[in-house]
Amino acid sequence: MAQKGSANAAPASDGAWEAVIGLETHVQLGTASKIFTSASTAFGDDPNTHIDPVVCGLPGTLPVLNRKVLEYAVKAALALNLKVAEHSKFDRKQYFYPDLPKNYQISQYDEPIAEDGWIEVEVAEKGKDTYLKRIGIERLHMEEDAGKLVHAGSDRLAGSTHSLVDYNRAGVALAEIVSKPDLRTGREAAEYASEIRRIMRYLGVSDGNMQEGSLRCDVNISVRRGPDAPFGTKVEIKNMNSFSAIQKACEYEIQRQIKAYEAGEPVVQETRLWDEGKQLTKSMRSKEGSSDYRYFPEPDLGPIEVSAEQREAWRSELPELPAAKRHRYAEELGLSIYDARVLTDERPMAEYFEAAVAAGGDPKAVANWVTGDIAAHVNANRLPIAELPLRPAQLAEMVQLIESGTISGKIAKEILPELLEKGGSPRAIVEAKGLGMISDPAAIIAVVEELLAAHPEEVEAFRGGKTKLQGFFVGQLMKRTGGRADPKMANQILSQKLKG
Repeated sequence: MAQKGSANAAPASDGAWEAVIGLETHVQLGTASKIFTSASTAFGDDPNTHIDPVVCGLPGTLPVLNRKVLEYAVKAALALNLKVAEHSKFDRKQYFYPDLPKNYQISQYDEPIAEDGWIEVEVAEKGKDTYLKRIGIERLHMEEDAGKLVHAGSDRLAGSTHSLVDYNRAGVALAEIVSKPDLRTGREAAEYASEIRRIMRYLGVSDGNMQEGSLRCDVNISVRRGPDAPFGTKVEIKNMNSFSAIQKACEYEIQRQIKAYEAGEPVVQETRLWDEGKQLTKSMRSKEGSSDYRYFPEPDLGPIEVSAEQREAWRSELPELPAAKRHRYAEELGLSIYDARVLTDERPMAEYFEAAVAAGGDPKAVANWVTGDIAAHVNANRLPIAELPLRPAQLAEMVQLIESGTISGKIAKEILPELLEKGGSPRAIVEAKGLGMISDPAAIIAVVEELLAAHPEEVEAFRGGKTKLQGFFVGQLMKRTGGRADPKMANQILSQKLKG
C-alpha cells in the first residue's frame, strides 16, 4: 500500500483531484486464549488480570503458537480470496512503547501467511446509483495485539497528569488485513471496512465489535491530480472505531490535503488522529517506516507450514459468505438489492430468513416481516434473533395464512405481538380467538346492507358523484367486521351495492 511522493510539492496537475485510500484493518481473532500463551482473552475484566510471564516478556519464557489462531487466520484469508502460503514465518518488530512490555511485537513482515486477494463491495454514494467495486487486498498477517494506555488528569504543572496501562489486551491474536490503494472516497472506505467485518462475523473468527476494539482500522490517504498522476504524500489516520468515523475522517483529510497543495503548503508524512467532537484530524506523530522498527526473524518460533490438504479442509468449512448470499437472494429469490443487503448484514438474520423460506414461506413476504416488524422488535429489545420466541416455521405458517386468505395482513399485525413474546402456532391463535377471515359472500352482503342502511346521506352523496366516499364505507365495513372481511371480496360487493 506504499504511496510515494514529495512532501514539498503537489502532485502533477493533469486533472481533477483524486483521493488514493488504503486501509489496514486489525481484527482480533476470537480465540479463548492468546496467540502465544494460555492467558485468557476475556473482555471487560479488571485491568491486568489476564496476563502471565509470557505476556509480560519475563526472562526464560517462550511463545507457543495457538493452533486455533492459525486456523482462523487461514479461514479469513480464504474468505478474502487471498493465496495462503505453504511456508511463512514470524518476525520481531522492535516496539518501544509502554503498552507492550516485551519492547517488541511478534508479527509477520516479509513472509506473511497470505497475500494477493480481493473482495467486492456495494457502494451507495449520495445522489448516485449503487455500484459494485472490487477492492484488492495486499496481505493478511498474524500478530499479537498491544495493551491499552489510559490517559488521566489534565494539570501538568500540578503533576496530576498520568497514564495507566492495562495489559489484558496484550498478546491477543490479531489478523491484520492490508488493502491495496484502490479506494477513492470515504464512502468506499467505510463500505470496505463494513464488508470485512461482515465476513469475519460470518466466519465466526471474530465478533468484530468496534466499541470493544475487536476491529480497528488505520486509514492511509493521499491526493493527486487525476488517475495517471504519481501518488501524493501519504498520511495515516489511526484507530478508526466506527464506519461513520472512517467516512468522515477520509472526507475531511481529502479536503485538508487539497487545500494545502492549492495554497502551496507541504503535506507532511505523519500519523494523525480523528477528533470526533471537533470533526477533524489532528497531528499525532511523524510516521514511522519499516526501517524504524528493525524487523528480524523471531528466533523463538519455527516456520509455519500449511499443507494443501489442511488448507482445503479448512476451505470446506467456510460458510456461504455475504456477497454470495446477496447475489443468490436477488437472482434466485427475486428480492430487491436493498432487502438482500439488510437480510445478509448479520448471519443469524440470514439464517432465520432462510429457515422461514425453507418452511414454506414466500421469500418476499418473509423478507418484509423479517426486515420490518421482527427487526424492529429484536433491536428494541436487544434480543438475538436466534432467541426470538417466534420461530422461523411459525413465521412461515403466518405468511401462509395470509396467502391462503385465512387472515388478513391486519389480523397478522394484531397477533404478531403475542407471537413475538410467546411464540406458538399462528393458526391455533387465530382459531382460538375467532380471527379467521370472513370470506362468505352472504355474510359480507349482510354487513354491507346494514352499513348502507345506516348511512343513507353518504350513499346518496356517493351516487351523486362523491366517489371518494367509498373509502369511508370500506373503513366502516372493516370496523364492523373487526378487520376480518376478505378485502377483495368486500370491495367488490361494496362497490356493487353502492352503485345500486
